Amino acid sequence: MKHLKLVINNGNIKKDIFFNKSELQIILNLYAKMVSNGEWKDYGMNISKKEIDFNVYHRASDFPVYKITKNLDAKNKNEKYLIKNSQNQIIKKSEGLKNLLNNIVWSKLKLVN
Repeated sequence: MKHLKLVINNGNIKKDIFFNKSELQIILNLYAKMVSNGEWKDYGMNISKKEIDFNVYHRASDFPVYKITKNLDAKNKNEKYLIKNSQNQIIKKSEGLKNLLNNIVWSKLKLVN
């Protein structure tokens, strides 16, 4: 009886259901840089059970030009963070948000309506 261990609520591990503070800081730093360059004008967020999207708009009334997505139900670990275009096609994917956003040359991506 000396080596017994009590485990309570073992199956209820809290998952990330939103961007955490450091992830949001990275995204908002990029957003501020792109707004100051005149590329991006507005943003919005979309939350579902499977993913969280940070939507970037070129104009306030348009559809999102880019979506920075955190995949909550990723099959592969390199698909946790995604960047999608306006047609919801994956441009780039990575397991780390900072690597994903730093490895894209945003000036080479053209805004196409």
